[in-house]
Amino acid sequence: MSTETDTGSPQTPAKKKFEFPGAVTMLAIVTILVWIAALFIPAGRFGVDVDGSPVPGSFETVTSPLSFWERIQQLILSPVNGLYGVQDSITGFVDTDNIGRLFGSVGVVLFIMALGAFISVSFATRSLETAVSQLATKLSDKGWLLITVIMVLFSLLGSTMGFSVETFGFYALLIPLMTALGYDRMVAATMIILGALVGNMASTVNPFSIGVASGEAGVSIGDGIVLRVILWIVLTAVAVAFVLRYAAKVKKDPTKSLVGFEIEDDDEEPAEPVDIDGKLTGTQKLVLLITGLTFGLMIFSVIPWSSIFGATTGPAEYDAYHVTATEPYWFELNWWFPQLAMLFILAAVLVGIVAKMGEKKIVSLITRGAGDMVGPAIVILLARGVSVIMTNTETLDTILNAMEQLVSGASAGVFAILVMLVNIPLAFLIPSSSGHATLAMPLLAPLGDFAGVSRALVITAFQMGHGLMLMVAPTNVVVVGGLAMAKVGYDKFLRFVWPLLLINFVIVVVVIGAAAVFE
Repeated sequence: MSTETDTGSPQTPAKKKFEFPGAVTMLAIVTILVWIAALFIPAGRFGVDVDGSPVPGSFETVTSPLSFWERIQQLILSPVNGLYGVQDSITGFVDTDNIGRLFGSVGVVLFIMALGAFISVSFATRSLETAVSQLATKLSDKGWLLITVIMVLFSLLGSTMGFSVETFGFYALLIPLMTALGYDRMVAATMIILGALVGNMASTVNPFSIGVASGEAGVSIGDGIVLRVILWIVLTAVAVAFVLRYAAKVKKDPTKSLVGFEIEDDDEEPAEPVDIDGKLTGTQKLVLLITGLTFGLMIFSVIPWSSIFGATTGPAEYDAYHVTATEPYWFELNWWFPQLAMLFILAAVLVGIVAKMGEKKIVSLITRGAGDMVGPAIVILLARGVSVIMTNTETLDTILNAMEQLVSGASAGVFAILVMLVNIPLAFLIPSSSGHATLAMPLLAPLGDFAGVSRALVITAFQMGHGLMLMVAPTNVVVVGGLAMAKVGYDKFLRFVWPLLLINFVIVVVVIGAAAVFE
């Protein structure tokens, strides 16, 4: 066959356009890069007090605990350890054969797979689709109000109780609604992710960040709350305005969308059109009631009411146990991933029974829905695996020591800004706010005394740096897991969010610097 055109000129093969790697590939690359960096960072340890917190000035370099072959094993096993690795209570080493506390993210993985099962069963009844279509018709000109309300609500929950991974449950509800209103998946994803993470960044009484940091610094959780409330109001307003601006642009001109409106998924069968004029049946209304009660119970069950109203500081572990330093009120359920996973499984079974699906169909839908979440699950365990590598190579303390040396001796204003800056990269390695605070605050709080900066302001500066990184960190499961569920590329998200990051950075630098100078 000739490779020439009718004019006789040879055809030039079309150049393949570069495509940003998917979330799994990207995190695999990040894992390798962090592993390589750990080869050149010397191992080191801080001395610790009776509570396990690092003692300032006690750092010393140590011989690497791992041979080169063992380091290779750590790289290979990092996804497995990221799933169900257990941290030894004495050595701190993470491995699947240890006895200690769970370090891996198997709880999160089980939770989102259970959520997928519930979504599969409930969507099979077409109740959510019908309700969403009808709601979209009623709110056709008020989409901006819905975006605002949801973002402010998620931000408030994030600021007060660390609401973040709980947002996974809302993608199945909000993505169909927002697309029905004429917005793209970027709007749906960012209103969820940014709403929760801006709230976490501007935490006010969040016991899992401010509470832990205050306990480590030896101050009250209420110290500095006025400044934190001001920052929460400003940063939340900026984030809402930022998303609304893009949403209005996309609704007016769909070609302006960063992600488009078509989803390429060969495994996904095209959905049948929903009759927006059709009314909900009695069964569908009952399914919606079960759905509403399930999500309401999820939110109520994870809120640490006693810590928020009691303003108690102290150790807490958000990722593993979801426990706080104070005794819970009698009505608190104190549920976490094990209970939440079974909540959605039981809700899925109940919906199937109400819809009279039959045993085989219910089991089939649960299995299919759980399988649909394998992609996001892999993303989550890879992200956790990065933290395992840094922990097992004992390079985290070396990075902490460099951070301590960098901020010491600075003036008040410069010190406060430096505290925020040095905690940005550290949050990449330690996405857990409670874990980050436990490691960093015992070192930073005493240095603030010498710089003339109050410990409450040091806590606020730390939280701002931690929150800025978490908004984009590929090691943050809220970001990468949420984007995977929304089918939004990480590169597209970065393209969308970088102006907001820059705006937030300027706001935080000005406010924190001024507060340090004038306090």
